[in-house]
Amino acid sequence: MGSSLKDISRFDPDLKGAFGYQLRQVQNGETPFNAKPAEVPGTMKLVENDDTDTYRVVYTVKLKTAVYVLHAFQKKSKSGIATPQRDIDLIRKRLASAAELDREREEERRNG
Repeated sequence: MGSSLKDISRFDPDLKGAFGYQLRQVQNGETPFNAKPAEVPGTMKLVENDDTDTYRVVYTVKLKTAVYVLHAFQKKSKSGIATPQRDIDLIRKRLASAAELDREREEERRNG
């Protein structure tokens, strides 16, 4: 959703590979070992560290037609492990958009 794919593509190749592998696990119905509930209900986050930086990918599997990646970012918060409010707001907005898209896709499937 949004710029998530472009954001992941900017990550270091090793990080892209790690997140790609973990998202493939999610698509296959598995839960990656480092998946944790994210701050927005109905979402999960994957966390990877690269030297001194932390990167997160937030996704949802609560919808019917796809795994939706809602946000991918380098965590730069100065407030410890908490996700910055602007990122939480973006995740909420993209989750609402994903839910609408998912409803449309489900309706298209039913109507053939």
